[in-house]
Amino acid sequence: MTETTFDRRMLEALVCPLTQQPLSHDAERQELVSRAARLAFPIRNGIPIMLPSEAREID
Repeated sequence: MTETTFDRRMLEALVCPLTQQPLSHDAERQELVSRAARLAFPIRNGIPIMLPSEAREID
């Protein structure tokens, strides 16, 4: 099974759905991080899951 990678060019078009602030990419955890909302959105099979209910709270 091959892991699909996230297209970093997509990051330029995405913002946090709650704060509308920019996101950063955590390649190790395969997440998009919103520091403003203190949430990390998962990337599954190369697709960012931008649902707050799917996000992980961060410190």
